[in-house]
Amino acid sequence: MEIERNKKILQIKNVCKTYQAKNGEIEALTDINFEVNKGEFISIIGPSGCGKSTLLSMIAGLEKKTSGEIYIDGKVGYMLQKDNLLEWRTIYKNVLLGLEIQKSATEANKKYVESLLKKYGLYEFKDKYPMQLSGGMRQRVALIRTLAVRPNILLLDEAFSALDYQTRLMVTEDIYKILKNENITTIMVTHDISEAISMSDRVVVLSNRPATVKNIYNIEFEIENRTPLNCREDPRFSKYFNIMWRELEKYDKKEAE
Repeated sequence: MEIERNKKILQIKNVCKTYQAKNGEIEALTDINFEVNKGEFISIIGPSGCGKSTLLSMIAGLEKKTSGEIYIDGKVGYMLQKDNLLEWRTIYKNVLLGLEIQKSATEANKKYVESLLKKYGLYEFKDKYPMQLSGGMRQRVALIRTLAVRPNILLLDEAFSALDYQTRLMVTEDIYKILKNENITTIMVTHDISEAISMSDRVVVLSNRPATVKNIYNIEFEIENRTPLNCREDPRFSKYFNIMWRELEKYDKKEAE
């Protein structure tokens, strides 16, 4: 298993992104370099507007890089800020949507979907509609819809920011357990330092625009059966938080000058 976890599933090498604007070129990202191992949970944080979501879009293939290389071993799934569930479709039909679009809603894949719904407490709601579910359950449905297409890498773009604080804590707990159980490699963009620390194996910190990788922090909690909630109670949590907060505060001050 250790050999498998050390397998590189994503490599980003010298990636740059430049936009063409009316007043000339705008450099958004410059010389981005990092790697992700199979099964890792990586968070990307940085100052507002530094290009975090742009980087995620390039990994997903939704935006083109200007230069550099992105190597991906496998299929990518993308989960956005809103759950984007279709209100006129049942929960089961919503979860099948990605498979239907890919024309791969085979009996085997349908059985896999049913197994995920049963495993994560949603099977009894499969014939209900999104408006009948809580915000947290909707996010769980959105995740299972993404997992149904069997991605090797999951991209989360501020996926929990639309939820209230208490619901957000519970949803991150649920989502973390599901992703670790399914051994899904995850890259999450978030503005929430606490969320990044509590969920991640490593946190990538980007600088102001043009953004580059300023630091990558290894997050280590010697906790049996680690979860986001019990990480927040560990003394090391505040140490990680203070280091990253000071670093981001430094970039915010430079931006204001």
